[in-house]
Amino acid sequence: MSILRPLGLMTAAAMMFAAQTAAAETIRFWTTEEQPERLAKQQALAQEFEAKTGVTVEVIPVSETDLGKRATAAFAANDLPDVIYHTLQYVQPWAEAGILDIDANTEAVEELGLDTFAPGALAMADVDGDTAAVPVDGWTQMVVYRKDLFEAAGLSAPDSYADIVAAVEKLHNPPEIYGFVAATKIDENFMSQVLEHVLLANGATPMSADGIAGFEEQRLVEALEFYKTIAKASPPGELFWKQSRELYFAGKAAMIIWSPFILDELAGLRDSAPPTINDDPTSTELASKTGVVTTFAGPSNPDGAAWADIRYFGVTSSADTDNAIEFVKFSMTEGYGQTLSIAPEGKFPVRRGDDGNPDKYVELWSTLPVGVDRKAPLTELYPPEVIDSIVTGLDSAQRWGVEEGQLSAASKVVNSQVINQITRRFIDDEISAAEAAKAINEELGKL
Repeated sequence: MSILRPLGLMTAAAMMFAAQTAAAETIRFWTTEEQPERLAKQQALAQEFEAKTGVTVEVIPVSETDLGKRATAAFAANDLPDVIYHTLQYVQPWAEAGILDIDANTEAVEELGLDTFAPGALAMADVDGDTAAVPVDGWTQMVVYRKDLFEAAGLSAPDSYADIVAAVEKLHNPPEIYGFVAATKIDENFMSQVLEHVLLANGATPMSADGIAGFEEQRLVEALEFYKTIAKASPPGELFWKQSRELYFAGKAAMIIWSPFILDELAGLRDSAPPTINDDPTSTELASKTGVVTTFAGPSNPDGAAWADIRYFGVTSSADTDNAIEFVKFSMTEGYGQTLSIAPEGKFPVRRGDDGNPDKYVELWSTLPVGVDRKAPLTELYPPEVIDSIVTGLDSAQRWGVEEGQLSAASKVVNSQVINQITRRFIDDEISAAEAAKAINEELGKL
């Protein structure tokens, strides 16, 4: 009996260990890419990972609007998934709350190679020198311009305030063509986004390490004066993304600011938004005449900036750490093409390549088909310099509040629409630039 009892205990322990091991071989992955086609691609990626490693990945769709609440509740219940695909806004608060395993995410990035990632995407996830979440993909806002008209007029690419103003002065000839189509509808998030890009380009931010501090006056005034110039070169009315796209597609705008989701439409691949520059809605003529700039500079910030939206993989504090890291690494190596193929026009590769080929994933991404009603790879639609400009914007990717650890407070500034409202008063000649700058800082001080 004295022998059998320990043996029985050992058998029970062995069975328990086996059960725990089996359970550990399944990890859970939350993703906000919940549309059926996108979900299917992620499930296929999970199956490829299982075939290679034997580890099952349960792909769980979560609405982006519910993600914050779901994660907080799961953390409180000690029921977090192993990996979460999430937006930039959650990196800092989740790191501070303990939802993210900073050490695990730093390890994943270091094993993949820090120098293989776009610097801007890494900087946005930096927490005290570590990387709180692994950058996966992103997109940068773009100055979309008529390259053919610029070349014919001997103009430089619009990568600075000065170059954009010079192009406006030379090309603005309404109603045939407007120099720009700037956002002026104050209650549209589009105007907030465009203004943040313009202000970042001049190094103007309302944020400090302590929160909302207001803008440095000179940088703000320079940005406001520039914005008024491009707004005055725009058609009258309440303008937002819709008019920008329509006028550019009709050949009536020399420049607009837009997201990269315009790239497939511009090339006649989406029936719901066809280019109308000629009689063929499937024509690639306008795409062939278009250039893009992602990073542009103001006079007080010669290095310039790009406004970016980055997505991350976050290994959580409840994860089966080793398997979670391996899944992230697989998704960023062998499975990276599948990861980016979910929506290539809006998923630029933040990891450029590997030690063997520093441009491996950029080259792969540029061959992935984009479009809705018709499909074609970006390499067939745009020349190499356009592809390069699209991707390198992630090097200088910025957003208010990220560097200062105050992204939540910066969101409060953007959502208040104070800057939109007062900028519009300046555009409409109701107040001077100095008065507008003073009013903006006073209103921000009330937030």
